[in-house]
Amino acid sequence: MRKKIWFICLALFITMIFTSCNATNANSKGKIKLGVTSWKENIATANMWKVLLEEKGYKVELMYLEKAAIWTGVARGDVDANLEVWLPVTDKPLNDRYKDDIVLKSKWYEGTGLGLVVPSYMKNINSIEDLNAHKDELDNKIVGIEPGSSLMNLTNKAMKEYDIKLKLVQSSEAAMMSELKKAYTKKKPIAVTLWNPHWGFSEFDLKYLKDPKKVYGEKDDIYYSVRKGFEKDHPDIIKYFDKWKMNDEQLGTLMVMLNKTKDPEEAARKWIKKNQALVDEWVKD
Repeated sequence: MRKKIWFICLALFITMIFTSCNATNANSKGKIKLGVTSWKENIATANMWKVLLEEKGYKVELMYLEKAAIWTGVARGDVDANLEVWLPVTDKPLNDRYKDDIVLKSKWYEGTGLGLVVPSYMKNINSIEDLNAHKDELDNKIVGIEPGSSLMNLTNKAMKEYDIKLKLVQSSEAAMMSELKKAYTKKKPIAVTLWNPHWGFSEFDLKYLKDPKKVYGEKDDIYYSVRKGFEKDHPDIIKYFDKWKMNDEQLGTLMVMLNKTKDPEEAARKWIKKNQALVDEWVKD
C-alpha cells in the first residue's frame, strides 16, 4: 500500500515538473543573441531592443564583443544580429570579408559622420588644415580612441595626408570624452576623434573640422545584419527591425539618458516610456 502511494506521489511530481516546463516554454518565444560593441550608441540601442523584445516574450542575451568578433559571430551563426553596420565606408573591409555569410538588412539611421572635432567656441579652427597653426594651444595633441578602430585608422591616414604635426593620442571613447568634458567646462582648446551618432553632440556644442581631401570619406548609413536562417526563424523580429528608424535627436536623448542613469537597461526603459508612440510603430504586430 505504501509503495503504491509512493508511486502515485512520484507520478504526480513528474507531471508537475513537465507541466511547469511546458508552461515556461510556452511563455518564451526563444533566445535572441545580440552582438554589442563598447560604443555608447550600440549599448543604448541594444538595451532598447532587449527591453522591447523581452516585452514580446523573447529572452535576449547581449554579447559584448569587439566589432570584428561580432561580424565573425553572425557569420558563424553564434550571434543572431548585429545592430550596427556602417556602410558604405567604415565597415567596408568587414562587409567585403563576410558579406556571403551574413544577411545585410535595412538601414535604421541615415548620415553618420566621422572625423576630427573641436568645440564650436574654437572660432579660428574650422579645417583639418588649420591644426598645425594652433598646435601649441592644443598641447600638440589630438585625443583619440581605441587603437585599431576604423576611426583611428582613418585619422592616422589624415595625419599623413595633411602632414599634421600634432601627436594622435590613443585612449578609449570614455577617456576621450572625459578629456573633452574637462576642456569644454573650462572652455579650453581641444581636438578629438569623434563620430555621429554620439551623445557628445547632444551634450556639447561641437563641430567637425572640414576635410577637403575627403580622407574620412562620404557619410555612412547604419544598417543591421542577421545570421543566415534568422529571417525564417523569427520573421516577426525582422518586421520590427525593418520598421526601426532613429534620427540624431532621438538617438542623442537615448544616449544622454544612458549616461545619466548608468544602468543601460533602466535607461532604455525610461526612454521607451518617453517615446512610447515612436516605439509602438516599430513593434506593431
